[in-house]
Amino acid sequence: MTTRPPTATRPLLGQTVLVVEDSRFACEAMRLLCLRSGARIRRADSLRSARKHLTVYRPTVVIVDIGLPDGNGLDLVQDIAQAVPRVEVLLATSGNSELADEATVAGADGFFEKPLTSLAAFQNLVLKHLPAEQRPRGPRTIMDEDVVPDPIAFQDDMAHISDVLSEEHAPRVLDYVTQFIDGVASSAQDDELKQAAARLAAVRAEGAPLRSVVADLSAVVQKRLNSKIAI
Repeated sequence: MTTRPPTATRPLLGQTVLVVEDSRFACEAMRLLCLRSGARIRRADSLRSARKHLTVYRPTVVIVDIGLPDGNGLDLVQDIAQAVPRVEVLLATSGNSELADEATVAGADGFFEKPLTSLAAFQNLVLKHLPAEQRPRGPRTIMDEDVVPDPIAFQDDMAHISDVLSEEHAPRVLDYVTQFIDGVASSAQDDELKQAAARLAAVRAEGAPLRSVVADLSAVVQKRLNSKIAI
């Protein structure tokens, strides 16, 4: 239940948003969108962290990234969708739009493909699924602006994935690497990085040797770490 009524300029005032997202860059975008909308935000960077959070707090909105370090975010979506009482709004997100149907089947109210930086699009997506009594009354001011996450968060993501790539290359790890980089690249609108992730996925699908393509991907990541301007 909200404690403060929403307003025309802050339509999500009183709402608490749990963002289940391991990318610092994508989460920073969500933080800015929530801040501009009046919502409180909490973050979990894994399935385990999210499940622990949900035993203590009850957010009104949950946004789940499908690619997480310890499993598939759709499993969490399904669990939240079936829980009683259910959260008011349950959204799934990914850099891969082809996962939208799977998110719907799992029980998500909506899906958005990264990047989501439009304040108006974010507010409309959440408000569409909120109960009428929790929406602002009367005309609403449409804030036509995009948020710009701090590039340092992007560098943090590159440092994280560089560490992962320097260790084992087991199939489960490479699944995570591909999804993580695809999501970050989509959020940062980094075409070269996105293409590098796509090449890794393609080579794995073909069953070809991975050493060269993993080295190429590591080089692209390292180039961003060495850059003074991340994006």
